[in-house]
Amino acid sequence: METGIKHSTRTGTILRVMYFLSWIAFIGMAIKTGSLIIAWLVSWQHPEAAQNLYAGLDLHGLREADFTLYTMSLSFLVALNGLKATVLYVLINLLSKVNLSSPFKIEIAKLTEKISFILLSTWIVAMLNNAFAQWAERRVSVPVEQWSTDEYFFITGLVFIIAQIFKRGAELQSENELTV
Repeated sequence: METGIKHSTRTGTILRVMYFLSWIAFIGMAIKTGSLIIAWLVSWQHPEAAQNLYAGLDLHGLREADFTLYTMSLSFLVALNGLKATVLYVLINLLSKVNLSSPFKIEIAKLTEKISFILLSTWIVAMLNNAFAQWAERRVSVPVEQWSTDEYFFITGLVFIIAQIFKRGAELQSENELTV
């Protein structure tokens, strides 16, 4: 489990801790995503299982009203959590490649940009879920959870800007290495 992060500086220590915490969060998010899929499979044969899908999530009313809408709602939730797990996995890869003595690498910029695109996908999934929830509520008169979407869009833009800064930093660092 060797990373490019060195412990010699406070920044290196912080990044190493973030690397470790990212692994914990990734494993947790992967378990949550898998648990939701397994819970859906169980609830297919046993409708009462929809009362406590994961951590108290109750979609029994929607399951009873319309199994297809229930499946779609759960699919959005699985997609959202799967995308969050993917962001964490890419972050783990990014942190494993960080070299504090020469931090501006095009590979780091590309991984940061990739995170911003995955976050944009997460925002899109959340928006689609909200549109679906409004439509489903009108159709079956059962409340369907809507998600906040503002923070995904904001963070997407922020990470994309950071990726562009890293890309430019990598270009400048490369030019400086060539002139020396």
